[in-house]
Amino acid sequence: MDGCHGLGRRRDRRHGGCARGAGGRGMSAEYRVDLDAFARNLSRVRAAVAPARHMLVLKDDAYAHGQDAIVRRALEEGVTWFGAFDVATGRAVREITGPDARIFVWLLGDAHDLAAGVAADLDLGIGNEELLDDLGGIAPPTPARVHLKIDTGLHRNGIRPERWDAALTRLTALVDAGAATFEGIWSHISEASDADDDDARELFLAARSAAVQAGLAPRFSHLAASAAGFARESFREDIVRVGAFSYGIRPAGGPGEGELGIEPIGALTAAVVEVDADVVRIDVGHLHGLPSTLRGRFSAATPAGPRTVRSIDATTSVIDAWTGAAVGDEVTVFGRGGAASATDLAELIDTIGEEIALRVSSVVPRRYTANGSRPAR
Repeated sequence: MDGCHGLGRRRDRRHGGCARGAGGRGMSAEYRVDLDAFARNLSRVRAAVAPARHMLVLKDDAYAHGQDAIVRRALEEGVTWFGAFDVATGRAVREITGPDARIFVWLLGDAHDLAAGVAADLDLGIGNEELLDDLGGIAPPTPARVHLKIDTGLHRNGIRPERWDAALTRLTALVDAGAATFEGIWSHISEASDADDDDARELFLAARSAAVQAGLAPRFSHLAASAAGFARESFREDIVRVGAFSYGIRPAGGPGEGELGIEPIGALTAAVVEVDADVVRIDVGHLHGLPSTLRGRFSAATPAGPRTVRSIDATTSVIDAWTGAAVGDEVTVFGRGGAASATDLAELIDTIGEEIALRVSSVVPRRYTANGSRPAR
């Protein structure tokens, strides 16, 4: 390689000399998020799961789209339930939403998490009996809003069916003591097959019936996430937890975005930093989250149309050139406006679309557009 290949100046062989690269003028790569497209997805989700309420899931910085901007726009669009994964995230979301939104968290490790969740006015997803004991031990100043999780077969925590009655007994004692209110019963399902999900739903309904018989009637029931929430009316219950579809990420091996009525809201873009006779180099690579195993297997969108991505290096990638290619030309690597979506790439390496989105590094700046505006921080 010539002396311009590092992270500083790069040679533009078509024009001669070197062009500024990532090290010389800062990274050109951006993850662009269209908040108006996000709003349209929220409207579509709301219509698809009605009359159930939509809980917007925010795990991993809103699926790498940037939590603060996503929460603020969701509030403007009337979202009142947020799934914030853990207490730290829940507290951050509460700072944005104020007191009116309901914020559900379910990664709870100990009494400290429980106390912090109650203090932040969060809804607590509890999936083991030990946490019920911990809740009794902290004597919260206000009743904890408990959503009790039944393990319906996915084994992603949750109380085993054979221990459900014992858990209900413990929860009854907490409710009677004023330490808790029974807000909900919930579970995860695998969405691997209709038959598996039907079996899971039967366990869920039996657990809810047992709770009612024990004098614990939940205010809310929630079982379904994106796919089941859209496809299976009987699974919607009172709340549907929708993450991926809200961001326009379709399921791998499932219906397309058009069929679902959703659209990708994020796009990974980068500028050309080096031009050769047959290829160009852009300043985004596997350290920014683009899987190196995708090299040679997909196309990026260029000003002249799709071009194959030939190699994915640490901080740059090489794609086929086009007539008139120049340093500074913009390429959409994947996502909105690109030749491939996150799920298109995921299917090539046997994973799911949200995994591709979540890989986009936090060092890549997020830029937001709304109401036809230009990208802005």
